[in-house]
Amino acid sequence: MARNIEIKARIDDFSALYEKIALLSDGLPDIIEQDDTFFVCPHGRLKLRTLAPDRGELIFYQRPDKAGPKTSFYTLSETHDPDSLRETLTLAYGAAGRVIKQRTLFMTGRTRLHLDRVKGLGDYLEFEVVLADDETQEQGIAIAEDLLERLGIDRQELVDQAYVDLLNAKGKHLHD
Repeated sequence: MARNIEIKARIDDFSALYEKIALLSDGLPDIIEQDDTFFVCPHGRLKLRTLAPDRGELIFYQRPDKAGPKTSFYTLSETHDPDSLRETLTLAYGAAGRVIKQRTLFMTGRTRLHLDRVKGLGDYLEFEVVLADDETQEQGIAIAEDLLERLGIDRQELVDQAYVDLLNAKGKHLHD
């Protein structure tokens, strides 16, 4: 499975952080509409990400729920019929929640910086330092810690839960 180091933080000023990230990034961002359906999964998380009516990704991942840099192991499979796959997986496993967001994706080196506007939750920064096969998680954590400092993100703003958990805790889980 692929690995990355992830950090998520709540943000107050989307525009100010956008400007800071733009100065660090390798180019212009991509704006991506994402509709993630999570399924009951006892050994990690399983979500179907719909990007377009004919394009989606089924993603399985394992990651500890803790604030600060954490290692995520994941695998991804593409689909050309996300609606049908969502229906099948919902019948088989049961839906655990849904997250709809607009993601502004910047790249800096091999790190994906996401400015997320999450329906029902607000604005967040999430970044993922992609690890090479021969890299240690400590190397990725060092990059993540450096980015936190360069962007001026306060430790108290770090979030230890997935968006779906935050929405479910607020009773704002989204259904079809």
